[in-house]
Amino acid sequence: MAAHGDRRLAAERPSASDRVLTLPNLLSSLRFVGVPVFLWAILTGHDAIALVTLMLSGISDYLDGKIARRFGLVSRIGQLLDPLADRLYIATTLVGLAWRDIIPWWLVAALVGREVLLAGILLWIKRYGQTGLPVHFIGKAATFNLLYAFPLLLLGQGTGTFAHWALPIGWGFAWWGTVLYWIAGVMYIVQARQVARAHTALAT
Repeated sequence: MAAHGDRRLAAERPSASDRVLTLPNLLSSLRFVGVPVFLWAILTGHDAIALVTLMLSGISDYLDGKIARRFGLVSRIGQLLDPLADRLYIATTLVGLAWRDIIPWWLVAALVGREVLLAGILLWIKRYGQTGLPVHFIGKAATFNLLYAFPLLLLGQGTGTFAHWALPIGWGFAWWGTVLYWIAGVMYIVQARQVARAHTALAT
């Protein structure tokens, strides 16, 4: 049963090539360039630049995955770059918004705690010869919610009707993103257990 579960998990993993120079990888790399730009902008009060950088990051995050799947450009380096870029943006945005007192520090702790959990899971499965787990829909949905939440929360700090509506909508995305982030963490635990059980079954 465990071996079957591991085979099913492997079947769900999209086939990945060793290609490096692809459009999706370029989009992921450009998101890395935007991280220090956003952090400088949010900490120095250049909210317009911070907002545009966040919006471009969200658009590129959607496009790189869409293009990779649509045109068969899924690559191993892309599978590493994409989630790493997502986590860097989320981490820098959390610090910047909390520093500005736009979000509470407990929200930072909740999301960082999930990342600590994932790091522990990856260390655990590494002993079985597996370097990562496939990104699933719940995890991507959580990221999308958070990437939509942050610019809306930033917009909500302004005045006027648009800011009045942006703030509660932003918090709605933030709550959904946080809940889904932790649901994804539980799913990663289940996947890691499948890997461990399959390895144990093959060893016996």
